[in-house]
Amino acid sequence: MRRTLTSVFAATALTACAGVAAPPSAVVSMRDVSAAGVGAGIGEISLANSGAGVRLHVKVHGLPPGDHGMHLHANGSCEAAANSSGQMTAAAAAGGHFDPMQTGHHAGPMGDGHLGDLPLLHVGADGAADVTLVAPRLHSVDALRGHAIVIHANGDNYSDTPAPLGGGGARIACGVVR
Repeated sequence: MRRTLTSVFAATALTACAGVAAPPSAVVSMRDVSAAGVGAGIGEISLANSGAGVRLHVKVHGLPPGDHGMHLHANGSCEAAANSSGQMTAAAAAGGHFDPMQTGHHAGPMGDGHLGDLPLLHVGADGAADVTLVAPRLHSVDALRGHAIVIHANGDNYSDTPAPLGGGGARIACGVVR
């Protein structure tokens, strides 16, 4: 009898907890970046594992309205660094797009290029975004730790033509997955 009651209690507790959303696996603090370095906070991205890929709940403000390329980068730093011409560049210490398979090309979140190609971020007229996106080729938040997420100034056409890396341009916001 005692064993049956314990089993019923455990099953009831598990059923009650099933409706409660699991906490995010990581919360990434996003900050403005410029050639001068890392600036003020602009929001956060909550990351969680899901059956469809890594889920990114992006909640940011203070960005230019419109579409912005967003990528996971190779390194875990948002600091400015000198580019190949010696000019300080925003979040250059983040390195290039995360590309562990060394594909060498940009093909978007559904393509066979950089694994760090994330879905396009749309920012409203008020400079804010509060949206959940899914990166279907990423399967574990733990694999993202130690890498930076970068939001770029421009949109992303998920191609290397006519502009490299989808035409995303300058890095305007960055945060490190810890």
